[in-house]
Amino acid sequence: MSLVALAATLPLLVSAAPAIVRPALAKRAALDITVFQFADVLEQLESAFYEQALAKFKEPDFIAAGFPSSKVAVEQFIKIQKDEATHSVVLQAALKSFGAKPITSCKFNFAPALTDVATMAATARVVENVGVSAYLGGATLLSDPVLVAAAGSILTVEARHQSILNLLSGTGTAIPNAFDFALTPSEVLALAGPFIDGPCDLGVPANVPLQVTNTGAIVPGTKLTFASTAITGQQNLHCQMLVGGKGTAIPFPIADCVVPKDINGPVAIFVTSDGQPLLNNVVHRASGQTVAGPALAFIDIEPQTLGALARGNGQVVATATISPGQASSIAGAPTGTGTAAPVRVTLSPQANLRTGPSTDGAINVVGWEIKPKAQLPAPAVAAVAPPAPAAT
Repeated sequence: MSLVALAATLPLLVSAAPAIVRPALAKRAALDITVFQFADVLEQLESAFYEQALAKFKEPDFIAAGFPSSKVAVEQFIKIQKDEATHSVVLQAALKSFGAKPITSCKFNFAPALTDVATMAATARVVENVGVSAYLGGATLLSDPVLVAAAGSILTVEARHQSILNLLSGTGTAIPNAFDFALTPSEVLALAGPFIDGPCDLGVPANVPLQVTNTGAIVPGTKLTFASTAITGQQNLHCQMLVGGKGTAIPFPIADCVVPKDINGPVAIFVTSDGQPLLNNVVHRASGQTVAGPALAFIDIEPQTLGALARGNGQVVATATISPGQASSIAGAPTGTGTAAPVRVTLSPQANLRTGPSTDGAINVVGWEIKPKAQLPAPAVAAVAPPAPAAT
């Protein structure tokens, strides 16, 4: 039974857990097994993160974080948590069908990420971006094309999660770049490792974690500073910034590590032993020159109107959602924002910002609905006008 077929029979797997093993799958290459075990532990981590966040935070917590209510955000977090839990169930069923044992002994500690909703939501962006990069990099290690396609079917969903969380941030670009970047399992563990509490042997060595120690928002022109157990003395080190859509990382001497003006979205930041640019290619990347990292930062220089609508308040407010101290203990870098002042978005008078049943009860709306013409005020110039609903 292939992973795709297993996914289709998920309800049966949950209730009856059938043990159907084909001989060919029982002899699956050891590396394929390791990749699926690794992916499953990441899915367990993601699922547990959202489960704990949803259990802790209530309506006042979301209001304090700048949401008009908890409904829009909670709907998305619930859906994402269910997806991650489903991914884990199916991956574990697939491993058992291969004759392999899932790793279920790992424990997770999210305390530094669950101090408030703002920190939790910003950390969720990190978690989902790590998931995308992990699946993209892990696919290169699989030997079976059926498993590559199965992993890809999860990757596309993780990318959708990433876009939703970019919007819920209020300052992020839904789709920051035309391409994502891949990370190796060792690089992924440098980011996910701080969440893992206690022994958790995944059969993969972790890169040395890297912390970005700047205070305040990270924007183009920011000079980055770092901390890591691997950085000692007067070493001739370089920082390198890996972003989607560029063939190589952008290297700088570590003493002059300044964020370029043309970066938007997630950035994987490495410290390396020389200035030879790291390839945006996990197969041929010279991992031996990596001293520490990556750390992950978000450089948000293109906030979008859609993010304002997702927040339900008609405006994009630039805020630093993770302090450097919190981010260092969570995933290595603070979330930055590229705007020095709030970007106000004026909505059309037709826009009634709300979530719930429409006025006539015919449909559910999220963030806005169109008022009947009889209720409209006099025409006014509008920066953003939601389209009128199609005639029924």
